[in-house]
Amino acid sequence: MTNRVRFAPSPTGYMHIGNARTALFNYLFAKKTEGVFILRIEDTDQERSTPEAVKVIVESLKWLGLDWDEGYFGIDNEKGEFGPYTQMKRLSIYNEYLDKLLKEKKAYYCFCSPEEVEVERQKSVKAGMPYKYSGKCTKLSEQEIQAKLAKKERFVVRFKVAENVIVKFDDLVRGPVEFNTKEIGDFVIARSDGVPIYNFAVVIDDNLMKITHVIRGEDHLSNTPRQVLLYEAFGFPLPEFAHLSMILGADRSKLSKRHGETSLLAYRDKGFLPEAMFNYMSLLGWYPKDGVEIKTKEEIFKSFDIKDVGHSGSIFDEKKLVWMNHEYIMKLPEEVYLKHALPYLAKIEKSEEWKKDVLLKIKTGVKSFNMIPELASVFTEAKAVDQVAVNVWSGINNAAATINAFIEVLKATEITKENCKALIAEAGKKAGVKGKDLFMPIRIAITGAEHGEELANVLPALGSAECIKRMEANLKIF
Repeated sequence: MTNRVRFAPSPTGYMHIGNARTALFNYLFAKKTEGVFILRIEDTDQERSTPEAVKVIVESLKWLGLDWDEGYFGIDNEKGEFGPYTQMKRLSIYNEYLDKLLKEKKAYYCFCSPEEVEVERQKSVKAGMPYKYSGKCTKLSEQEIQAKLAKKERFVVRFKVAENVIVKFDDLVRGPVEFNTKEIGDFVIARSDGVPIYNFAVVIDDNLMKITHVIRGEDHLSNTPRQVLLYEAFGFPLPEFAHLSMILGADRSKLSKRHGETSLLAYRDKGFLPEAMFNYMSLLGWYPKDGVEIKTKEEIFKSFDIKDVGHSGSIFDEKKLVWMNHEYIMKLPEEVYLKHALPYLAKIEKSEEWKKDVLLKIKTGVKSFNMIPELASVFTEAKAVDQVAVNVWSGINNAAATINAFIEVLKATEITKENCKALIAEAGKKAGVKGKDLFMPIRIAITGAEHGEELANVLPALGSAECIKRMEANLKIF
């Protein structure tokens, strides 16, 4: 039997890192097992779902490099024999199965107002008990129900849950899991407007689309017993479940903006490579047995096993992501690197050859492509000396004398890549300094900062005249 998995997001905002990891692990499972990866859009939350968010989902998956086999590919563009793959286009299907449950007395109409339900909920809170619907509307006669329906009273449909039954299922990540129905109660599966509730719709969809494995975040773990009860009520075969751990920040709290970006495309916009993001996110909950973290997609496909996924929280460490992205950038062939990098210098009015030369000079410092304008700025503009550099300057022996000596050397000779080190050494000899006392004042006086690109790359690109101009201007500060 072919394994079939799905990524089924709700289009209510940007693609969160957690959702992207769920999509990735479904994709990896499908690749590893030669299965089918499906994209389904769960848009029953009509108040929050937007067409723009659907576009973001597709754009995010494509950027990350996930190619799905079946499902939603765009407006009026779906592929597969089990469609529609957008839930709001499947309402007639849900109604058919809803009617089945009502006829079999496995579900019932509930006409309690939200206010009545809230009163019940507050009583449970005060008693320190989890809320369960009282079952008040199960006592309505068929005549009373029909009368209320005829008056078009608002209702929901609730699934009838047997009391004190143990619901069990095996989780591929967590092992055996069980819940007692006394903690669940009769839950809502549809509203009077004909729109189904998540737990109901997802069971119908997963069964009809022949989903064999449901791989999703652990925030859905509490939904699973409700879904298992529905599977059993319909007589559907149960898929295998795998609930992925939450993604946490470096401080082990829930991932949020204070830990860095939480939107996948924000990393694209900051100049991260999709290959690096793919590789890094594959390690959020899974770790290769050989201990090698940087792998090609094909190597990850071969190594990945859903049974090796851990159940403790996964740490999203942006510093490690930056490190990995830098490793990927460093491995890029020159022409590929330049193709990625050139757009970041589009606003600089220099020749393409000049830009390429600068980009190759700064490559070792590029950890993400959005750093390029700042890294390249040392070649295009004289910068004010920052306060850190001012403090460092004050601790350097004969700093001013060193700068004056270097000015004297450069007035006599045009600096080039070939003679750069020799000219710096000559200035050091004149000033009687070497090492940090030689290089640091030159760096600060020309770049305005304590750290940065190698002087051997910067100074020849600027030329003697520009170096002299910057040093003379900054000498006035000290």
